[in-house]
Amino acid sequence: MKLVSWNVNGIRACVNKGFKEAFLALDADIFCIQETKCQPDQIDIEFNGYTNYWNSAEKKGYSGTLIFSRKKPLSESYGIGIEEHDKEGRVITLEFEDFYLVNIYTPNSKRELERLQYRMVWEDEIRKYLLNLNKSKPVIMCGDLNVAHNEIDLKNPSTNHKNAGFTDEERGKMTELLNAGFTDSFRYKYPSKENAYSWWSYMFHAREKNVGWRIDYFITSKSLEEKIEDAKIHSEIMGSDHCPIELDIDI
Repeated sequence: MKLVSWNVNGIRACVNKGFKEAFLALDADIFCIQETKCQPDQIDIEFNGYTNYWNSAEKKGYSGTLIFSRKKPLSESYGIGIEEHDKEGRVITLEFEDFYLVNIYTPNSKRELERLQYRMVWEDEIRKYLLNLNKSKPVIMCGDLNVAHNEIDLKNPSTNHKNAGFTDEERGKMTELLNAGFTDSFRYKYPSKENAYSWWSYMFHAREKNVGWRIDYFITSKSLEEKIEDAKIHSEIMGSDHCPIELDIDI
């Protein structure tokens, strides 16, 4: 099974920058999107053979997640059942016969780390949510998690230690998640691969110079580790400040 995840930084804008062509070329069984910045009635986007599942933020033009799936789920749910976290449209869960798929767009801690404390609460609640799902069947979670876990995961670690996305607190929460029984699929396949990034600033020709961060992930239950066939970063695909990532898994 091929799964793809992409923060499109506004799906209406991305459609004008080659989204549909990239979607068809990637030919995923399940395609997860973050940061739609859109309500379903604001765009007409359908693909033959796929059903779409939207979770939009209450605030228009902000956040939001979307899944296109060829495979019909047994059930679908939106959010994690906590109003404080659910109004921004950041989580969609699809239950399939053999696994749960969870599409997540993690809140950014923002400049001056003004949202870091909220982010810490979010991380704990998401971990509890995933662990609860994992009790009944394995989990595949993906999305823009807004953290570069280790120094290898960004170009300039030394100058970013206190910046959003690379604080000790955010990195520690990722470590807690993985230690709770989950696997970073890309690092499982490529533990020492350098210069592998999924997000680049629009400033200073960062993408052209590959001055980036790896903040987009496919995280699986540890029980699925040996079923991971490959994990890819499609840095050649433009259209957003992020690029699509891919998980190939025998499930």
